[in-house]
Amino acid sequence: MNEKTFQTLEFNSVKEELTRFALTEEGKTVLINMIPTTNIRQIDMRLDEVTEAVRILEKSASIPIHALDGVENIIANLNKGVPLRPDQLTNLYYFLDACKKLKKYMQDKQWVAPRVSSYVYSIEDIPEIGEEINRCIRNGRVDDYASKELLRIRKQVGIQEDRLKDKIQSIVKSAKYKSFLQESIVSQRNGRYVLPIKKEYRGKMKGAVLDTSASGSTLYIEPEELCNQQDQLLFYKLEEDREVENILWTLTGLVQLYEPQLKLAIETMVHYDVLFAKAKYSRSIDGVSPMVNEDHQIHLINAVHPLLGKQAVPLSIQMGEGFHALVITGPNTGGKTVAIKTVGLLTLMTQCGLHIPAEKGSAISIYQDILLDIGDGQSLQQNLSTFSSHIKNIIDILKGTNDRTLVLLDELGSGTDPLEGMGLATAILKQLYEKGATILATTHYSEIKHFAEEHEGFMNGSMEFNIDTLQPTYRLIVGEGGESQAFSIALKLGMHPEIIEKAHEITYREKKSYSLGEIDYHAKKEMEKQVIVNKYKKRLHRKPNSLKRNSSVRLFHKGDNVKISPIGEFGIVYEGPDEMGDYMVQIKGEKRSFNHKRLELYVSAQELYPDDYDFDIIFNSKENRKKDKQMSKGFVEGLTIDHE
Repeated sequence: MNEKTFQTLEFNSVKEELTRFALTEEGKTVLINMIPTTNIRQIDMRLDEVTEAVRILEKSASIPIHALDGVENIIANLNKGVPLRPDQLTNLYYFLDACKKLKKYMQDKQWVAPRVSSYVYSIEDIPEIGEEINRCIRNGRVDDYASKELLRIRKQVGIQEDRLKDKIQSIVKSAKYKSFLQESIVSQRNGRYVLPIKKEYRGKMKGAVLDTSASGSTLYIEPEELCNQQDQLLFYKLEEDREVENILWTLTGLVQLYEPQLKLAIETMVHYDVLFAKAKYSRSIDGVSPMVNEDHQIHLINAVHPLLGKQAVPLSIQMGEGFHALVITGPNTGGKTVAIKTVGLLTLMTQCGLHIPAEKGSAISIYQDILLDIGDGQSLQQNLSTFSSHIKNIIDILKGTNDRTLVLLDELGSGTDPLEGMGLATAILKQLYEKGATILATTHYSEIKHFAEEHEGFMNGSMEFNIDTLQPTYRLIVGEGGESQAFSIALKLGMHPEIIEKAHEITYREKKSYSLGEIDYHAKKEMEKQVIVNKYKKRLHRKPNSLKRNSSVRLFHKGDNVKISPIGEFGIVYEGPDEMGDYMVQIKGEKRSFNHKRLELYVSAQELYPDDYDFDIIFNSKENRKKDKQMSKGFVEGLTIDHE
């Protein structure tokens, strides 16, 4: 299976729909990367899993699947020399809690879904981790009671902070420093308490300047009497950080002890997410589990294209017993392409362990490859025509086809001469069949329809067309070749039967009678106008010498700019026409004779030149015009003018 097959059959769109039902990012990734398998046991197992999951959803739609929230990344980053953060440990606790709930949920599902409910036993109970995380981590931080030492340190931190606050408040309220303060507030810089002192009183207060205001008028000073107390507070906080890190390392070590069990629990949770996403999707498309075989038998009962849903007309098809190649004919937009794409897509879905939108009893054969030629493969980059691209694609299909291949061909042989296209299409179908492929092909060629009727292993099918409404019904009829809808439609729209009978005889080299049935007198009279022949009315044809008899009628005039075919050059009419209808035309300074049939007016002389324009400027050389001027004044001995 290649990416082109997935794209053409819109399998990637189906996978996108599937991901909407997954709760974990890991589950979505699994679904997007899902590829078909050819292992029939594996396919049967996956289909049974989805069937059981659907039964569970019918009883209870709320499955306790945890969204993981990066739990997989947490486990992957163990043993990297960094302890787990409190928020990571909290997520791990919620995951373990979800595992416990999932195990409890599956306890009473063993009779409905024995296979699916048994997977939960691979999740091992790890109460030690959950209990320890719950004891040590509260509200996103390490709790005071995580250890006796941490509790002691945090009490010391609290006492020291209270002492600092009392001391700094006394300084702020002191009359000694009141006039020095920019405002009566206490702030912090780098975790140390400071007072906002006016710049001009810098020398009045002992202490270190830790910051200044943007204008420079205020200095933030740590008073000298607070320095020792703040150093003591910093010491306690460093002790606190050290103890917190020790606790986090202890918890991280505990998680590392159970790393294999946690990884298995994560895999199981992701598998459940993928499985129930498939089950939810199955319910959304009214899916069923098809019977699977390796005998090239396809039996679809009222199947629909999953992306069309309720808008699609159900497709019923059975092949593999008596024939392995179905040739579908019918009008454009009649649903032929959708029909073969539906078969291909449902095959892909089945081989991925997905339910298909059809009725119970439907069967799908397993194929190693699905090769197809659907749509316009024109390539501007490779400078290939549509036909050339199709043929190149079909050559690849012929190379890759074997007796485990499903081949889908749309409008086989189109895009070239009908007779040659029909011959190619017939030969290709025959060769693919001899290689053992299962074939679904659509075509417009009636000759291929006759070929399918005469050859063993082939069957005709057609898309039904309602001649009363002149609309396709999109229903596939297997065993019947499509009738000539062009003739039926023309007859329905009021074309005279006599004309259609002649057309049928030309097309099929056989006579067939067409009748409109009963119509009113007025309609019959209108229809007769199509075939009335007035044998006394003669069409006037111009004879070869007609131009000679009507030589007074001029098609072109001197100075007209004309285009000469087939050379595509432009020239200017010099004179003509003569008795044969030829004109003398000047092209690039050279005068040549052309028949009027080869000339086409480009720009008339009236549009190009004024009425008194001297055309000698165009048609005579500068030297000849000079000689002509001299001769007009009088005789000049020895002076001659040579004309072309």
